[in-house]
Amino acid sequence: MTVEEEVAWRALVVDDDVPLLKAHARALVKAGYQVTTALDGTAAVRALDGSEFNVILSDIDMPGMDGIKLLESVRERDLDVPVVFITGKPSVESAAKAMEYGALRYLVKPVGLQELVKVAGDAVRLHRLAKAKRGVLNLAGGSERLVGDLAGLVARFGSALESLYLAYQPIVSCEKRSVFGYEALLRSREPTLPHPGALIDAAEQLGKLHELGRTIRGRATEAIDALPDDVLMFLNLHPADLDDDELFNPHSRLAAVADRVVLEITERASLRKVPNVRAKVGALRALGYRIAIDDLGAGYAGLESFALLEPDVVKLDMSLIRNLDREPIKRTLVRTMVAMCDELGILVTAEGIETAAERDEVAEAGCHLMQGYWFARPGDAFPVPRFDDH
Repeated sequence: MTVEEEVAWRALVVDDDVPLLKAHARALVKAGYQVTTALDGTAAVRALDGSEFNVILSDIDMPGMDGIKLLESVRERDLDVPVVFITGKPSVESAAKAMEYGALRYLVKPVGLQELVKVAGDAVRLHRLAKAKRGVLNLAGGSERLVGDLAGLVARFGSALESLYLAYQPIVSCEKRSVFGYEALLRSREPTLPHPGALIDAAEQLGKLHELGRTIRGRATEAIDALPDDVLMFLNLHPADLDDDELFNPHSRLAAVADRVVLEITERASLRKVPNVRAKVGALRALGYRIAIDDLGAGYAGLESFALLEPDVVKLDMSLIRNLDREPIKRTLVRTMVAMCDELGILVTAEGIETAAERDEVAEAGCHLMQGYWFARPGDAFPVPRFDDH
């Protein structure tokens, strides 16, 4: 895909195979990139010290500094630029190590030139999104995990599970004036664990995240039959839920309605501790689930969540939406993120809309879906949203 920008995107191509290096460089130049080449990792680092790049495509097996060491040097200089590894000696070990260290893709030689250009184009789009996300973090700051009191935690957690219930908030299409879905929100009547963060923290400390996740999914399944057939259920997952075999059980009650469920995975927790994330997300999609990234802009900067989850939906965090009508920097960031998601075919939901002005700015920015107190507060199944100003 040709790079359609006034200033060409910059690519660094690294390979000790001279004919292949030249072929890859020519293909990218033809597609509109400004290309810098390097025959080894050391030369690539010198190039990095003198320029910024939008994508790096590198061999893994090179004399001296190999691709993994190069990636470490890249991250010392640039936290966001995507690195694509290309190897003629594929192995499970090298692929695993590449992903562990943060490579965006792992390609096996020979790579078709058309595929190479497409992968580079996808990487550039993700790089733009990553930079926008880092801008959001600079505005909103990082998230804090709440830590509860340990005294009597086991007893309180048991009580919280028994009194656990779900509140539902509509996700709407203002353009169609219709409900697209409902998000199931965790609630408990246990007074010492009064909010979702405290309950999740308790589950983490007690090693009971799977028990909590199964309870939540069970409650959601009980309610989903009451939804109209064309309305989806958005259900939050903790990354640890991806290690729970029950989630992948094709005979579970939730799997039976998987085509009506969007699984939200928050950006506020890293996915790097979850093994085989891509394969697990693929298995969930095979069952019929759709995947969403929640809290976009409030979690980790960089490409991790997008690269691992390849989401169908992203939800912009409410910290980015708050006072959007009065803060030009936020408006620019939202528009940039929506544009990048449009290019990747991802639906964008704006969370936390509380005023008509925020609603109008979100619509003007091109967000596909909206959610927040302005439409309806969370409640028993299922609150009817308002669409008019009165």
